[in-house]
Amino acid sequence: MKASIRALVAQAIDALRANGTVPADLELPDFVIERPKTRAQGDFSTNAAMLLAKPARSNPRAIAQAIVDALPGNDDIAKVEIAGPGFINFHVAEAAWRRQLGEVFARGEAYGRNDAGKGHRAGVEYVSANPTGPLHVGHGRAAVIGDCIARVLGANGWDVAREFYYNDAGAQINNLAISVQARAQGRTPDDAGWPEDGYRGDYIKDVARAYLDGASVEIEGHTVTGAGDADDLDAIRRFAVAWLRREQNADLEAFGVGFDVYFLESSLYADGKVEETVRELIAHGHTYEEGGALWLRSTDFGDDKDRVMRKSDGTYTYFVPDVAYHLSKWQRGYERAITELGADHHGSLARVRAGLQALDAGIPQGWPEYVLHQMVTVMRGGEEVKLSKRAGSYLTLRDLIDEAGRDATRWFLIARKPDSQLTFDIDLARSQSLDNPVYYVQVSHARMCGLMRQLAERGLGFDRDHGLAQPLDLDDGAAHELVTAVLRYPDVVEAAGRDLEPHQLAAYLLELAQTFQTYYNDHQFLVDDDATRHARLVLAMATRQVLANGLELLGVSAPEVM
Repeated sequence: MKASIRALVAQAIDALRANGTVPADLELPDFVIERPKTRAQGDFSTNAAMLLAKPARSNPRAIAQAIVDALPGNDDIAKVEIAGPGFINFHVAEAAWRRQLGEVFARGEAYGRNDAGKGHRAGVEYVSANPTGPLHVGHGRAAVIGDCIARVLGANGWDVAREFYYNDAGAQINNLAISVQARAQGRTPDDAGWPEDGYRGDYIKDVARAYLDGASVEIEGHTVTGAGDADDLDAIRRFAVAWLRREQNADLEAFGVGFDVYFLESSLYADGKVEETVRELIAHGHTYEEGGALWLRSTDFGDDKDRVMRKSDGTYTYFVPDVAYHLSKWQRGYERAITELGADHHGSLARVRAGLQALDAGIPQGWPEYVLHQMVTVMRGGEEVKLSKRAGSYLTLRDLIDEAGRDATRWFLIARKPDSQLTFDIDLARSQSLDNPVYYVQVSHARMCGLMRQLAERGLGFDRDHGLAQPLDLDDGAAHELVTAVLRYPDVVEAAGRDLEPHQLAAYLLELAQTFQTYYNDHQFLVDDDATRHARLVLAMATRQVLANGLELLGVSAPEVM
């Protein structure tokens, strides 16, 4: 409906350009079609007249009247009014609302999806944890944000690849290897000889035992077997990385998160991509040597200072493989590359983008896009939960899933804007009360499914087409609010994909469930009068379909019984 009204307003403006009311060469202004704050102001409103007034050298209300007079006739619009300084308010005809409700049923699981990104490719990278230990709650927030971004982009027609970048090279991997070796040699974290930067969690002991026992790990088509030799650090490193990659994959699978691409940092070195990237940067004249180190002149591309690429000892700083990795994304055809990271990575963004610009490879400024998330505080019984026996120093994602369940964990970790601090209340997430938002939404869906079961039990019928032919009783405020809330879903899907903000979906679904509950409290559904029963059940079943579709985009189940 918004698109239809926008087209009507654009046609009216074309008519005003043709008759000289506004300059003939005036570009179409970027006007909005939005929902007014109150029902009395109509169903949709536009600010087009205010934007045209200045170039037309007229007052907004006069331009608004000219637009209204020039609007093409349309049976979907019951009434048009001018309000305030020049807003144009549109009241939609009831038949148009009913037709749109029919689209909910006609499209079913596809309702709300669009083809805006059809023919375009996006890559979404998320989690990308070092394979040095179990995933923590922060990784969980990254996982659900990234997974839901991929889902909403897919709902907007994009061809999406989900990508995990394994940092399987560098100092942290070496710390993992020497920690496992120490355990394999019989040392414990309490011993004086324990590695200074070694990992202390119980999982290190599990990895060491499996390595000594000759266990085998299947990981992405490869088998790695423990050699059993506590002095072979390279063998220990290979086994430990494979073991922990498998463990992380199992945690993510339990969370309903998967990937299309697993990219190893080590492959950038093995395939010569890091050296190739450095050569290109040198060739394009954006580097210089100083103090025995190779520097990138990143200040030329908006960074606050130049960055060391290759240290005086010949090793590369960590942002160099990041540049090579993101270059590979561009070469793989990602028109949009979205990277989900913890807020503590903020400092690396400018230097990676600077490195990509310095390659002169045609990469747009502002590419890749970053979504940063803030930390998560987990509470139980009014106290913060920090530690896990298995991990030793932090609460693991698996611990949280085991306590709160997958649905509640996903909902609570996605329900707020990523850049906001998040408090996860385990007691609330576990509670079966209407104070628990995910429970509220799920029980609303189950309640609508229950209506259909009760219908059959009572021997009553439901004819959807008959219901869609009945008046919606839009003078009933609760009915009007429910209809407009249901039909707002495609706008929310579009906005969530455009803004990379799937939390908008969670907020919308809770609002829709609450709107339905208001309608449900005031109306009987299983009544003897056929017309009334069919009409009300149409609203309930349309709401149920939208709740199910929205929950699917959040990776949360839509139970039929609770």
